[in-house]
Parts: sequence; structure tokens; C-alpha cells
Amino acid sequence: MTDAPVRIAEADGQHAVLAFSGDLDAPALVVLEELLLDPRLREPRAWTLEMSGLDHIDLACAYALLRTVTRAPEPVALTIRGARPAVHRTLRQAGLDTVAAFTA
Repeated sequence: MTDAPVRIAEADGQHAVLAFSGDLDAPALVVLEELLLDPRLREPRAWTLEMSGLDHIDLACAYALLRTVTRAPEPVALTIRGARPAVHRTLRQAGLDTVAAFTA
């Protein structure tokens, strides 16, 4: 599915990049949760969430990201790149700023 709001752009044993686009809201929550269970994301201990193409994320999806990172058996170094102000605000409201580094 090429129009999915989130996809794994790259993943190897060390690092994973998830690319976001469009709107990530309630209808997309199942897609996001299924993607976060992808076996390619189990090994990498560093994730980059590329959010420059994301227009909107709702709190349920932001919480799903937070749950995944905080419940991982091994710590995940999380970087959120390119989040627009409204997306950044929602991620902060969910508490992702406590577990992630934000970059432009």
C-alpha cells in the first residue's frame, strides 16, 4: 500500500527509519499498530521517525508510538525529525518529548 501514512523506509540490525506522511489519525491507528509489530523493528536499537511529510497526528497514534518505545525489551534511542509545529505539539502532549530527541 503506497498511500499508507507510515512505512518502514529502512531497517537493518542497528537502525530503523519510519517515514510518515499525510494524516495519522484514528482510522490509521490499526495500520500504525500493525507496522510497529513488524519483525524488522525488533532488532534495531535506534529509530528515526521522519515526520516532515506528516500534516497531522492524533493523540491515540502518538500514544501508540510512546507505548511501543517504552515497552520495548531493550531501550530504543528515538529521534523525531522534521515534525511540524502542530505534530510536535501533539507528540509533546503524549509525552514523547521525555523519550525522544527532536531535530529539524
